[in-house]
Amino acid sequence: MKNKGLLIGLGIVVILIFSVVSWAVSTYNGIVSLDESVATAWSQVENQYQRRADLIPNLVNTVKGVANFEKETYTAVAEARSKVNEIKLTPQMLSNPQTFKQFQSAQDNLGSALSRLLVTVEKYPELKANENFLQLQTQLEGTENRISVERMNFNEIVRQFNTTIRKFPGSLVAGFGGFSEKQYFEAAAGSEKVPEVKF
Repeated sequence: MKNKGLLIGLGIVVILIFSVVSWAVSTYNGIVSLDESVATAWSQVENQYQRRADLIPNLVNTVKGVANFEKETYTAVAEARSKVNEIKLTPQMLSNPQTFKQFQSAQDNLGSALSRLLVTVEKYPELKANENFLQLQTQLEGTENRISVERMNFNEIVRQFNTTIRKFPGSLVAGFGGFSEKQYFEAAAGSEKVPEVKF
């Protein structure tokens, strides 16, 4: 009788241990899958940023060839592009707030420089009629839209990942597995202000 009770107790302990280990493995694997999803979403963001960086030299050269406006405008674009290329942000670095903000700031500066270039171009009707420029401008606008969509997708996957590793009891597995929160893309400083339009 005692042996039977001991076997039942031992069986319950084994089932409990098996259940806890199964849960931990399943939770860990789920976090790993989300971590890989973050890395995949990040590579899509990088692809679009690379597309933009590849378009810039052609756009600047087309503008230089048609318009003789202030050199500082396309110099600012070239410098911003150079700074963007200096910062390499790997998926492993997405948990580092300082590096991520530095990367985002460089990308925001490049976007701002491109906007200034396109605004300056408005003074040159011959450039606005140039077929090469129009094609490049359309490609750049499309790329900016793709960047926006990929950043939104990235933020959604980061939200899922961060929620999973912060919720109990998943936070126990995340802490044991060495997972930490990833950074979100944020709006550029000052973007909450409505632009002033004057005619």
